[in-house]
Amino acid sequence: STWYQRRVRDNLRRKLAMNNMTKSVHEDGLDGRKNPYFDLDQGGNVMAYYIWIDGTGEHMRGKTKTLLRKPTSVNDLPEWNFDGSSTGQSTGENSDVLLKPVAFYRDPFRRGDNILVLCETLCPDGTPHPTNKRHSCKEKMDKSSAHRPWFGIEQEYTMFASNGKHPYCWPDNGYPGPQGPYYCGVGTNRVHGRKIVEATTELVCMLV
Repeated sequence: STWYQRRVRDNLRRKLAMNNMTKSVHEDGLDGRKNPYFDLDQGGNVMAYYIWIDGTGEHMRGKTKTLLRKPTSVNDLPEWNFDGSSTGQSTGENSDVLLKPVAFYRDPFRRGDNILVLCETLCPDGTPHPTNKRHSCKEKMDKSSAHRPWFGIEQEYTMFASNGKHPYCWPDNGYPGPQGPYYCGVGTNRVHGRKIVEATTELVCMLV
């Protein structure tokens, strides 16, 4: 019957939603629990997470290098390399791409003395890689440094419900009311996920 088919379909949808929720919880390998290894003694070593932009021009890649001591300047950070054939950055027979550290910040995820290292990409001969847009940008910025340009960055993001289908705390069916009451809103009936927002701000403050 139509009623029976609808009942079976609804049950299947519920099971799929539960499976997706379970998957999202287990993806970190710790079943959503606190990582018990974050506080282990690193013996004075520092984990440096080298970050660069891949061949897409917009996606990031990264890998960790272990340093024997805490760096005090970017000059203390060694150059590194990676296989460009796996990131869309191979320029010929030699697929190696060099990583040149240009800045580093405290790592708010690994904490302690661990750091995030922002890198430029270079060809094996040391020249800027074709995907390295920072190099030419810095040249222009250095030439215009007397003009003291200003930049404003507004951090925006959207938190989704665990089912991944709609934003966090939106109605299950339909849409919330107009934006008016929620813009710069105050109160539990206007703002949801405040703890996550506050934690994000605190983590960003660590990097400044």
